[in-house]
Amino acid sequence: MVTKKGRKISGGKYVKNRKKKSYERAGQKRIVKLKEDKRRSKRVMGGNKKTFLLGGKFVNVKIKDKKQKIEIKNVLTTPSNRFLARQNIITKGTIVETELGNVKITNRPSQEGMINGVLVEN
Repeated sequence: MVTKKGRKISGGKYVKNRKKKSYERAGQKRIVKLKEDKRRSKRVMGGNKKTFLLGGKFVNVKIKDKKQKIEIKNVLTTPSNRFLARQNIITKGTIVETELGNVKITNRPSQEGMINGVLVEN
């Protein structure tokens, strides 16, 4: 028996029980590029505000219980997608080149509004 997509065995249609609520809908995908700092804020649930980053060129690096703000020179690799590194897009896990050496990004800049990282041994 050939089954048609989206139909019951009896031939009846599956009907959605409800539409998505506004908080369940996906927003626009935000990409953080290596360029001048650019932030936006958005109203989220409960009337709160979420600040997200669209462009950044500095990373906060933790070195022996101290934080330093260092300029990013280049995006080297991105483990999730190698094509993102070519476009200088920064995500969590991306390895970037700085004056101190290679730094691995430890947060999600598209969610938090800043870029944090730790030094990686070469």
